[in-house]
Amino acid sequence: MSESIYSKPLPRGDHYNGEFYGYCKQHELRFQRCSDCGTWRHMPRESCRNCGSFDWTWERSNGTGRIFSWTVIHRALHPGFNDELPYAAVVVELDEGVRVVSHVIDLDIADLVVGLPVEVVFEDVTPETTLHKFRPVSSASR
Repeated sequence: MSESIYSKPLPRGDHYNGEFYGYCKQHELRFQRCSDCGTWRHMPRESCRNCGSFDWTWERSNGTGRIFSWTVIHRALHPGFNDELPYAAVVVELDEGVRVVSHVIDLDIADLVVGLPVEVVFEDVTPETTLHKFRPVSSASR
């Protein structure tokens, strides 16, 4: 998809945020993990909230989790989302314990339920940017 067609805001590509989306571009969901205490974290940052360590690595997530919460947006704050109204901003709690805000595809808003198993999918929205989204886990892959 060309950048001129994609009309929604894109994530910032600097510092740790850029590293996170760099992995998304490779169709990998990775999070920082503390090398001292093993705590996973998101949003990316310099030190561990649990032990304060500055030693960490980017670790690959298995990309599965459950819907933790959501909110339904009925009035878009950016015109690029007008055609999707209403849509849900969903908080997914991944198996590693981190929570991310994203969208769930292939599911009607009315079918959202807390605890619904989901898996990551990637959408290449521009040549430079790939976004992570989630879809319900099919019964065949459980």
